[in-house]
Amino acid sequence: MNYRILSYCLLGLLVLACKMESKEREKELPDPRPNILFIMSDDHAYQAISAYDSTLIHTPNIDRIAREGMLFSNATVTNSICAPSRATILTGKHTHINGKIDNLTPFDTTQVTFPQLFQKAGYQTAMFGKLHFGNSPKGFDEFMIVPGQGRYMNPDFITTKGDTIQKMGYATDIITDLSLEWLEKKRDPNKPFLMMYLHKAPHRPWWPKAEKFKTYLKKEIPEPASLFDDYSHRGTAAKTAEMNIFKHMLTSYDCKVYPEVLEEMGIETDPRDEKLFNGVEMSRLTPEQQAEYLPILDAIAADFRAKWPLMDEKGKTRWKYQRYMQDYLASISSVDDNVGRVLDYLEENQLTENTLVVYTSDQGFYLGEHGWFDKRFMYKESFRTPLLVKWPHTIKPGITSDEMVQNLDFAQTFLEAAGIQAPNDMQGESLMPLFTGNMEQWDRESVYYHYYEYPGEHTVKRHYGISSKAYKLIHFYHDVDEWELYDLKKDPNEMHNVYDDPAYGDIRKKLKKDLKGLRLKYKDSEELDQKFIAS
Repeated sequence: MNYRILSYCLLGLLVLACKMESKEREKELPDPRPNILFIMSDDHAYQAISAYDSTLIHTPNIDRIAREGMLFSNATVTNSICAPSRATILTGKHTHINGKIDNLTPFDTTQVTFPQLFQKAGYQTAMFGKLHFGNSPKGFDEFMIVPGQGRYMNPDFITTKGDTIQKMGYATDIITDLSLEWLEKKRDPNKPFLMMYLHKAPHRPWWPKAEKFKTYLKKEIPEPASLFDDYSHRGTAAKTAEMNIFKHMLTSYDCKVYPEVLEEMGIETDPRDEKLFNGVEMSRLTPEQQAEYLPILDAIAADFRAKWPLMDEKGKTRWKYQRYMQDYLASISSVDDNVGRVLDYLEENQLTENTLVVYTSDQGFYLGEHGWFDKRFMYKESFRTPLLVKWPHTIKPGITSDEMVQNLDFAQTFLEAAGIQAPNDMQGESLMPLFTGNMEQWDRESVYYHYYEYPGEHTVKRHYGISSKAYKLIHFYHDVDEWELYDLKKDPNEMHNVYDDPAYGDIRKKLKKDLKGLRLKYKDSEELDQKFIAS
């Protein structure tokens, strides 16, 4: 009898020991939840990614994400301006809810961001690059972010400790170096990670790395068909916006012509023209760096002196367009190179299979369409944003989706992918059904947009609207009361406002009803419009 009891005791101890050993082994095994690598550039137009359109540039590394995953052809933003877009991404809420309606209005710091939820759920979290608002983002074990807009050359970074340090070199390379260093030396291999890898480029003033600058200066960039749009079929907003390449692009600050050359030629300058050479970029260069850039800038000055006096307005527009696009695309080429470095690291370290990789921008951008640069409008080139996602074993490679998705959806998508419960007050929809092909779980037909920064830089009037795959309805308000309607199937470049066309009467009526429904759904209203105008 005693032997039997002793046997049972020994057996129980053996089972207990096995369970404890099993638990210890589980602790040592890597967490199976996916890593999230979120890559975002600033003002990167979808037209300047060859996976979308190879007319302007070849971006082989960014294209790898599309080739190995999914490209979204109808990805849009809720508010096409930098800081509000980033606030929407972090919170999963429209800007009228998170408080960041424009670049100046403060973000509501009581808002919960998705990185906070990842950190609480046991993810290792890091952010490197450009946040653009606030100096202490919540939810990150480590961060190094540029103050405000940041600088291209020898940039400063704010660290987790609250201090500011300077790193020597080109910002796009440095942000990548910091990200790779964290992955290599600071990442816990037994924990899943969330890393936000955020480029300053290709934001204005589009300052390229020296060798790219030199290479792209020799390129002739194709012009868009609407470069000389006269806005005859649009309303007041398009006609009064101050982002025309000829009229509003600065010859020195944007096109890199020495201010003294403009003075010598008797050309009126803008106070910001001095800023590039005496404050923003050139003054930060070391003597060695200046030696690389000065011959390129000398070549631009010589070309300007020779050609500018002989050109009419169209010729000057074309000259500025070429200068703009050469620098913009050169900046993107460096982004693409560096994205390749990070993708290569994932592959070389067996991280590809369990990492969800996203490439996007904080909004779209005008590359001469309608004669413009910048963003802000709900018109296509500004409203749409690149979105490429790969996740082996979940997303089939080489897929294109034309579903109406938004940056509003990112937070809930990442949370669901990681198995983390999303707060009920988030306003987006998870893209997981699109990743997995479960289309019966996806029923969105239209998206909502609202832009607020007026009066302000570029003078784009306040407006809100609704867009489906087939139609777009926009209401400009505040100091005007104008509506615009575009038939996106017949007029994909949005050249003709058909709001007053009797043939679109029923469509106009339905879209207004649907727009009212979206305003209610997202808790936006005329009362809020007036509140934000007053503030």
